[in-house]
Amino acid sequence: MARALESHVVKAYNTAKQSENKMHDDTVARRFGFAGGLVPGVDVMAYMMHLPVAEWGRAFLERGLMDARFLKPVYDGETVEVSGSESDGVLTLEVVSRGELCATGSASLPPAAPAIALADFRDVGPVAERQPIGASSFVEGTWLGTAPRAWPGATGAAYRADIRESDSIYTREGLGHPGLLQKVMNRLLVDNVILGPWIHVGSRMQILAPLQPDDEITARAKVIANYEKKGHRFVELDALVVANGKTPLAYCHHVAIYQPRQQAAA
Repeated sequence: MARALESHVVKAYNTAKQSENKMHDDTVARRFGFAGGLVPGVDVMAYMMHLPVAEWGRAFLERGLMDARFLKPVYDGETVEVSGSESDGVLTLEVVSRGELCATGSASLPPAAPAIALADFRDVGPVAERQPIGASSFVEGTWLGTAPRAWPGATGAAYRADIRESDSIYTREGLGHPGLLQKVMNRLLVDNVILGPWIHVGSRMQILAPLQPDDEITARAKVIANYEKKGHRFVELDALVVANGKTPLAYCHHVAIYQPRQQAAA
């Protein structure tokens, strides 16, 4: 029988209003049929992470497995409820806002983190000069990399405040929030191509080691799919997020609409 989890309720905050991705801008997002700028999917996934961390604590931050699928937008300032249930060691997660199901997901705690070889992911940096999105962008088999990012000290605390994270485990245990790993995954797109408005639609993440607050993080990814569906252009990436050039932190699968149909048809 499924066991209900204590819900996590937050007031959503759009951290990306000033970002290059104008899908987070109210005016542009409305042109695509949304009510306003979208709260980033990586932040919605970070809201969802609260429940498995509350369930398993540090163990989840060391080896947890989680996936998320974003179904409808979450908007700045709106109340968001993350609810879940546990059955046979698996958490089923839902995000509701405005009375609508906005995201679904699941989380579990493997007995050990899988061994992922660093050498299996080509160590490339971002392109020297980004080009506008086009037919040659995200070709299957292409390797992508990111510029290093870090959120030490106050910047890590500011990030947790932005995602409305109330769990004291990060300060108590001296750990970084795993939502930052997903932020770096987004950089695989924007560090390599000049994009128009685009949408993160889903992710799967297997944590391999805990993030330390002063870690410098990069991601290495292979483009495994590039296709059209319902007029949208999608890209799928398999990636390894790495700390300080040597420690695998997470193995991730990332899916995004890099050209929404209105833009692709333009």
